[in-house]
Amino acid sequence: MEHSEIFDVIIIGGGPIGLACAIEAKKKQLNYLILEKGCLVNSLYHYPMNMTFFSTSDRLEIGDIPFVSIAAKPTRNEALEYYRRVTLKEQLHIHLFEEVTAVIKTTQLPLCFKVSTIKQQYYAHNIIVATGFYDIPFLLNVPGEDLPKVTHYYKDPHFYAFQDVVVVGANNSAVDAALETWRKGANVTMVVRESQIGERVKYWVRPDIINRIEEGSIKAYFNSVITAIEPHHVHIQTPGGNITIPNQWVIAATGYQPNFSFLRHLGIELSDDGVQKPTYDEATHETNVAGIYLAGVVCGGYNTHRLFIENSREHAVKILQHIAEKKAL
Repeated sequence: MEHSEIFDVIIIGGGPIGLACAIEAKKKQLNYLILEKGCLVNSLYHYPMNMTFFSTSDRLEIGDIPFVSIAAKPTRNEALEYYRRVTLKEQLHIHLFEEVTAVIKTTQLPLCFKVSTIKQQYYAHNIIVATGFYDIPFLLNVPGEDLPKVTHYYKDPHFYAFQDVVVVGANNSAVDAALETWRKGANVTMVVRESQIGERVKYWVRPDIINRIEEGSIKAYFNSVITAIEPHHVHIQTPGGNITIPNQWVIAATGYQPNFSFLRHLGIELSDDGVQKPTYDEATHETNVAGIYLAGVVCGGYNTHRLFIENSREHAVKILQHIAEKKAL
């Protein structure tokens, strides 16, 4: 194995933070490669078509490249175009639709990793995991959840026009799905485990959903859970007793989680307090496995609401500074 074949760093994940890491690697004149299992910024691509970010466009910028949007808060489509143009302008070295299947330490060289993908193998002295948390949904774990009528990924409201739709959840994704499908003529019922609409729902949207519920346009069952899903009905346990309602589609906006099994495969230790927060140095973001770093929301374990693009951009700077300093030794 020739030294020229070994990357200074392989970045797993081609989302905004993965791209930010690549830009920092370029600045440090490090040899890098991004491996992304889906399309460019795959998680953002799977966001709802009409989604508006909570953050302003300037807080989503990476690599000191301006993000200009029509309104202060950009849309999903504007973000996709921005990150595509950043990738093009910076000529980032990225392999799309190439999922990583294994990462192991090699014995051929000190602190070198062999990275296997669905296509080939690569070698790197350092690994950055920037895989986000949008790949594995929290399941309802009820009978019928595997029916074709159930989805954990809401995309476009038109599909649900004039249909009986149940939306599970009370945070941003659920509220957006409920309001957008209702405005397309769907008969919408929300099933909410908690006693109210989530406090972290976008401040300009929360009053809208509360008003629609209060006026009866959207039916909501609070302190309630789905107990079973059938082809034409949904069974709900409510404080007033068990009910069954007609139903054609279920949008389970129950949230997502990081790929903890992949982190364990890498040898990264997770906290045993229920949060499963990975072990890493806050100053460098290097994990308990020397040479493996974490960037972005994956750092938070189950606390996925704690980290966003705007407060994860600094991870790239810390990580690549540390990698560059190690290389200089």
